[in-house]
Amino acid sequence: MLTRRILYRSAHAEDARGPRTAVPESYAADAGILLLRLTFGLLMAAHGAQKLFGIFGGHGLTATGKGFAALGYHPGKVFAAICGGSEFLGGLGLAAGLLTPLAAAAVIGVMINAMVTVTAAHGLWETNGGVEYSVCISVVALVIAALGPGRLALDRFFLWGRGGWGEAAFALGLGGASAAIALGL
Repeated sequence: MLTRRILYRSAHAEDARGPRTAVPESYAADAGILLLRLTFGLLMAAHGAQKLFGIFGGHGLTATGKGFAALGYHPGKVFAAICGGSEFLGGLGLAAGLLTPLAAAAVIGVMINAMVTVTAAHGLWETNGGVEYSVCISVVALVIAALGPGRLALDRFFLWGRGGWGEAAFALGLGGASAAIALGL
């Protein structure tokens, strides 16, 4: 009972410290998820732009395509464009809170491919070239899909804008399926 009361108490309830401020706690959560989406999404979009456009210190599509070909993706330039586009558009979608489950799926799919083809052979830790970083990126994208983008997002007008188990399952399932298709080609 006590746990239920703590978890479900009103945003305007008083506690031992006195009355709450006029701003409900949920606004802090919305601001927090906005900060997470903007930081994470824009960095992912910039990472994709490195591959696609050669900006922010990236090598561009042609050089990235050669790297993908060396990893066994043929034609390398096409797979580099798919990867860069997924990171770029997925990152922008997460930052804007637009089509959030689909944006999360794009990022998750790319990270699964990165783990399988590049980092898994090196173990867990990033210091050894392992999967640590890719796992963290995947989990953040999945959590954003599960929590929803918050009220400060373009998705707030749509049913999937609230997040939930279905949105998380969609992001993970579509990301995994797209990774499996890319790895199978």
